[in-house]
Order: sequence, then structure tokens, then C-alpha cells
Amino acid sequence: MTMNMHGFLQGLVFLLFSVLSSAQDEQLRLADGGGRCAGRVEILHQGSWGTICDDFWELIDAHVVCRQMGCGQALDALGFARFGAGSGPIWLDDVNCTGTESHVWRCPSKGWEKHNCDHTEDAGVICSGFVHLVGGHGPCSGQVEVHSEEDWTPVSDGNFTFLTAQVICAELGCGKAVSLIEHVPFRESDGQIWAEEFRCTGEESELWSCPRVPCPGGTCRHSGAAQVVCSAYTEVRLMKNDTSQCEGRVEMNISGGWRALCASHWTMANAHVVCRQLGCGVATSIPRGPYFVEGSDPIWKARFHCSGAESFLWNCPVTALGAPDCAHGNTASVICSGNQTQVLPQCNDSVSEPGGSAASEGSPANCSDSRRLRLADGGGRCAGRVEILHQGSWGTICDDGWDLTDAHVVCRQLGCGQAVDASPLARFGAGSGPIWLDELNCTGKEPHVWRCPSRGWGRHDCRHKEDAGVVCSEFLALRMVSEDQECAGWLEVFYNGTWGSVCRSPMEELTLSIVCSQLGCGDSGTLNPSVAFREGSRPRWVDLIQCRRTDTSLWECPSDPWKYDSCSPKEEAYISCTGIRPKSCPTAAPCTDKEKLRLRGGGTQCSGRVEVWHSGSWGTVCDDSWSLAEAEVVCQQLGCGHALEALQDAAFGPGNGSIWLDEVQCRGREPSLWACAAEPWGQNDCKHEEDAGVRCSGDRTTVPPTRGRTSTASSPIPGIFSLPGILCVILGALLFLVLIILGIQLHRGRAEHQGGP
Repeated sequence: MTMNMHGFLQGLVFLLFSVLSSAQDEQLRLADGGGRCAGRVEILHQGSWGTICDDFWELIDAHVVCRQMGCGQALDALGFARFGAGSGPIWLDDVNCTGTESHVWRCPSKGWEKHNCDHTEDAGVICSGFVHLVGGHGPCSGQVEVHSEEDWTPVSDGNFTFLTAQVICAELGCGKAVSLIEHVPFRESDGQIWAEEFRCTGEESELWSCPRVPCPGGTCRHSGAAQVVCSAYTEVRLMKNDTSQCEGRVEMNISGGWRALCASHWTMANAHVVCRQLGCGVATSIPRGPYFVEGSDPIWKARFHCSGAESFLWNCPVTALGAPDCAHGNTASVICSGNQTQVLPQCNDSVSEPGGSAASEGSPANCSDSRRLRLADGGGRCAGRVEILHQGSWGTICDDGWDLTDAHVVCRQLGCGQAVDASPLARFGAGSGPIWLDELNCTGKEPHVWRCPSRGWGRHDCRHKEDAGVVCSEFLALRMVSEDQECAGWLEVFYNGTWGSVCRSPMEELTLSIVCSQLGCGDSGTLNPSVAFREGSRPRWVDLIQCRRTDTSLWECPSDPWKYDSCSPKEEAYISCTGIRPKSCPTAAPCTDKEKLRLRGGGTQCSGRVEVWHSGSWGTVCDDSWSLAEAEVVCQQLGCGHALEALQDAAFGPGNGSIWLDEVQCRGREPSLWACAAEPWGQNDCKHEEDAGVRCSGDRTTVPPTRGRTSTASSPIPGIFSLPGILCVILGALLFLVLIILGIQLHRGRAEHQGGP
């Protein structure tokens, strides 16, 4: 009995050893794909690494591989040795997974080493990965989510460290982590949160490899979602005599290497940010000329556009597209005060000093100007309504006497090049707050627009419908040009006041993705080199655009410098994005009348300036003949109840684009505004200062402005035709009917009583 028991135990131990050995024998990896979660599928079996043949290799097979690797979902199943030909045995062929298998070698197949393939047919996969960032600007910022089973699960910010963020940014090819954002609400509200804390040391190559500990009780303490911002721009220093000090040449760690920054567009606002983040006080000057020039490495030519209030240089807007080459020695330099507690005295409030009396940005600054300048509602940093921050309030400039010389001072002050347009009459919409300056008369040499002669702070005889605006030469805009398609066409960029085409070389997949995303046309696109040659003469502004994963817009992507003829006409880029749709509709095709009408500037969806979609663009309606009848049609068409007011004189601010309708005359019962009588589309004698507006009953959470005249028929009619009056009439009629019925019943009762026995 003892011998039998001993033999049984020996057999059991051997069986367990065999099972463990077998479990340890097979291993899986992805090779030559640039990371752990993409590449050629390789299996370690019987001590040798081998491959899988691509016969019948499909996404469901790749899904098993990705899940087994802890790499999320399969994005692509690739054949024909896409990641290069492997070596050693071809272990599996005709793999036919159901998708539920725990290991790829448990899927049905021909069996180990049974195949009719060679290594030119090796199978590969691309997986989504274990971690991604979502809800930010591009793939390199946003909330942290990890893949669990079949879903992405958010990670809490409880005990989430900067070292963990560094590992995530490196794994995603996103440079380095530059910030953690706290107290961010979770993107989804399903309540599922990753139940582990990551304890990365910063040395791991991927988040999957970091130590983890379960959250106490399975619930992680948090104030919100973990949100990470990665950047190619990390760390800044000032170098003098090969040492980092509080003065010297500005250098930045860009994608892992130190590069000097170009002095082009380098401003005191940029310098203040650098000094503050280095703990070096405030900037006192930004020397020009041969200061601190050492070394011979190429100078980084991307331009930073700080307001001066940012905590870090990489928080400032960046422009790299089209930036000119920077000559050796033309490096940005800063001299900081070195005293962290030093605060420069405020500059004189005078607005009429001669331009030459102000300290230039290349000389020591003896004061700090708390005023700031910006351009609003122009679609970019270098175009819009001119606004000044003064005495703690943002205000505007009146357009009396406003011309290109004044606009030039604004553009130069903002580092936006030359002025190409000085826009009067609230071209970019009416502002709010004070009107700070009026009757400017700049010489063009002033360093700040408030140094130009004027009537003085707050002295004016204007209204906000006279707010001044500018368009500068470095204002950038993007569009696709096509006769019949949205999100497909010739790619064009607006630069130096003119639309021009973009050259297609090299236009990689990542660049196309950024272009399509920026235009709201999906997250990917394709380049069509076979489209017929486009007639006409235009600039071909830029070539050799090479976007990086960390770039959030086309403007941040490095390229060749701006040039009028950057390529031949046959090399203009024609792009088709995944969001392609017919041009006849603003959202999708076919679209309804409701989707071709919108209200803007009123604070709600049911009040504002009336805008209609026609011939591929949004335009406005002139207020000639505009009354409550037309407003009623608009409100009904939008599902916004009844019209309360029909407003005129651009009461919600002037629009832009075409004025599509004029002299609209409705009866009030038409199904759409364009069913009413009107002038032909686009024919009018109006300006945008005459744009029509409405206020409907369906949404009154925000009371819109009431400036401008109101149509004589635009107010609710008082008395019995108001809503309370109508209700009183109805209730009175019902009460009258009840009294009649009671009277009839009483009369019958008396008759019956008198005619009784």
C-alpha cells in the first residue's frame, strides 16, 4: 500500500512538472514592429523561436495574439512578411481562431510545424496597445485608459505619479511628460475604473511592465481621472560658458536632444516665461547680436508665442510650419534678474509717448507692462478683433482713423508679421467691456499699440459695432477645395493674405491624420496623386511637411520654409479624408431643412443671428422686410417654439461670408425660410451690419442683447393675444359653456316638476 502511494505521488509530481514545463515552453512575442505591441508573430516552442504562416490569417486570429500579449485590440492582421521575414521553424499554418482562445497555439490549425509556406508569408499584427490617451489634443495628451478584457478602462489620479506618466509618454512615442492635470472628471460615466495603482520607477519601457498593487477594497482613491500631457519640447536652460545659469543662450530639450532656439520672433514675453520657470526671477533683456554664441549644432527654428502668463515655455503656442532657416549665431538669449522675488515696477500709463521713447526689446527693461494684447474671434492667433487687457479688463479699440499703419503695430507686437488688412465695423464680431482707445494715429514704429497717439484711455464716442480688427501676414488657415465634396479636395493654406496650395511630398499617414482631424473630417485620410492637373495660377506655399505624434495641428509640423513656388503644379496635394461627404449639406447627406439653418451669437440654440447653408457655405439674412412672420418660420423650422422677437441691425453681431437672402417675406406658415418669397439667392444691397436675428420661445436661458432697432411687429402683442390672455379666453369660454349646460338642466327640471301629477 505504501509503495503504491509512493508511486502515485511520483507520478503526480512528474505530471505536474510536465504541465509546468509545457506551460513554460511556449512563449509569444512580436518582432521588428518598433514596439512590444506590433510586429511579426513569433512563438517559442521546443526551445526555438519560429513564426506563423499567413494562410487564412485574419483579424480574429490577430485579436487572440493581442489579448494574449496584453496589448489591447487588434488593429490590423498583416501577411506577406510585412515586418520582414523571420527565421527558424514555421510552427503553425491555417490558424482558425474563434476569438475566445487564451493562447494562439490553442486555436485550430494544421498542427505544430505542419505547413506549406516559407518565411515570405510570415504573419504579423498591429495591436492598439495596453495604454492610450484620449480626449486631449491628439494621441499625446488626454486621460489615461488601459485595456481590460474587451474595453478601455480609465485610470484614477489617486497615487498616479509623474514617473508613471513618463513611462506612458515614452511607450506611446510621445516624447516626455510635461504635466499632470488633476481633478479632471472621468470621460465616461459608467463607473468602471481601473482597480490597480501603477508603481513605475521611470526605467520601464512600457506601462505593462510597471509594478502594480490592488487598490484597497478594489476601489482606488481619486479626485478624478489621470490626465497626462506629453510633448516633444521638454526642459529649458540658459547656457553661458558651457554652464547653466540665469543668463545665456536659450536651449531646449527637443525629442531627447538639446537645441538652441532661433532669435526670430523671440520676445520679452517668451523670456519672462523662461526666467520664471527656471526660478531666475524676471527677464530684464533679450540681447541681440553675438551674445552667448557657442557651439555649431543646428538651431531649432520653431517659434514660441507666449503671452507671458504661462508657467512653462512648452505651454505656449508653437509655429513650425514654413519657418525660415535660422543663421548660425542668431540664437535667442535672455538675461534674467536672478532674484526670484523681484518684481519690476509698472510702466508709465501714458498712451501718447513717441514710439522711440519706449525701451526696445533688445535693451534692458526697467519696468513691467501689465497690459496685454490679443486678437479675438478671427480663427487664429494672428487675425481677429483687437483687444487690450488694461486695469484688469479686456476691451477693444474703436475703428475711427483705423488704418494699415495702426494694424501693422498690432501685428508686429504679436509677432505676426505685417498687416495685410485693417478691418473696421466689427468685422470679427462686436466685443464687450470697455472701448479703451479711439482715434489711433500710429507712426508704425511704436513697440506697443497703446504707445500710439490717441484720445487717451477710455475716451471715445463709439459703440462696439465699430470695433477694430486686423489680419496679419502670419495668420494661417486651412481648407480643402472641391466643387462637390466636403472633406476631400485640394489642400490649401492661407498665408501672407493669400490662399495657396500645399505640396504632397512626403505627406505621410500621420500628417494626413492631423490635417483631417484639424478640419473636422475624421481621423485619417489618403493622398490621391492621380487627380487631374488643376488649372489656374496660385502660390504653392509649402513642401516637405513632416508631422510628429506630438504635433496637435498642422501649424506645429516642421517643413521647408515658405516659398511662393515650393513645388511644381503637378505636385499639389489632393486629400480624401474619412469624413468625406457631399458638399450640399453642412453635416451629412441627405440633410433636412432644419440642418441648413442655425442661430449664432445669442447664447442658446434658439436665439441669435439667422444663418443659412447654401452652395457649400454658411451665410446670413438681410433685415430688409424682416418681421415677426419671418421669425416665426425660423423658430418653427428649428423646433424652437414660437417667435418672440424679430431683431434687426445685427443685434447679435455681424456675421461673415455671403448674405444669402434679402427682402424675405413670409406669411408665417411656410415649412422653411426659403419657401418664403425673397430676392434670388445671394442678391442683396445689404451689409453684415443689417444681419437679421430672432429670439424664440423654445430656449430662453440667456437673454440676448437688444441693441439695434426692433421691428415694429417684433414685440409680443400685449393684451388678450399674449399667452395669459389666450388662456383666459379659453377658460372663459369653457365656463360659459358650463353655465349654459347647467341652465338647460335647471330649466328641464322645473318643467318636469310643473308637469308632474
